[in-house]
Amino acid sequence: METKDKKVGTKHNPTESAALKRLEHDLIKEDGIVPATKGRHAIHCLTVIGTIEGHTLASDAQKTTKYEHVIPQLVDIEEDPEIEGLLVILNTVGGDVEAGLALAELIAGVSKPSATLVLGGGHSIGIPLAVAARHSFIVPTATMTVHPVRHSGMVLGVPQTLRYFEQMQERIVSFVTGHSKITARRFTQLMHNTGELVMDMGTVLDGTQAVEEGLIDELGGLADALGYLYKEIEK
Repeated sequence: METKDKKVGTKHNPTESAALKRLEHDLIKEDGIVPATKGRHAIHCLTVIGTIEGHTLASDAQKTTKYEHVIPQLVDIEEDPEIEGLLVILNTVGGDVEAGLALAELIAGVSKPSATLVLGGGHSIGIPLAVAARHSFIVPTATMTVHPVRHSGMVLGVPQTLRYFEQMQERIVSFVTGHSKITARRFTQLMHNTGELVMDMGTVLDGTQAVEEGLIDELGGLADALGYLYKEIEK
């Protein structure tokens, strides 16, 4: 039996409505995707959690964000006329450098209003993702670890390998400083700090410090990020 919506005079099929609700539930449960929020504007919520998985599979015991799943989502967000804005929520330990930079470049290339919100952690290659949107938010309890490029496994101890790492690091510094208020010199200083991490070099910033350093635009939570997107859409 079909029912008629009194407000707009359109017909709704209860079976189709139930199927759509199941689809939305499955997307949230399986992929962490909210296709479009139901507020006054349609916002796509993209989550980046756990390890950012690149060309090789991560351990089965790890929570991962697979970049081959996120890329088509970002293309769809840009092309879909019904989606008005993008909210990226991050709680990541980092992961594959090239995959993280690829996703950051795609987020930066979205023409619609976009915002990022760092919850928990936005570490390592999660930093370029955190600054990729037009405006970035972080909660006070979140942390961000700035450190040099690392590599696990066997590497050749030759000058070419070291130069490759230097070039990769330069790409990260260039992207981060190009999408935030922090300078390349200061970001590099934080990256090479030897007085904070016991077994490594680098710096851990909490939410307030990340804003003070110019890495993140503003302290705020979910309501602040959505409020920013609504204002940008309504301009």
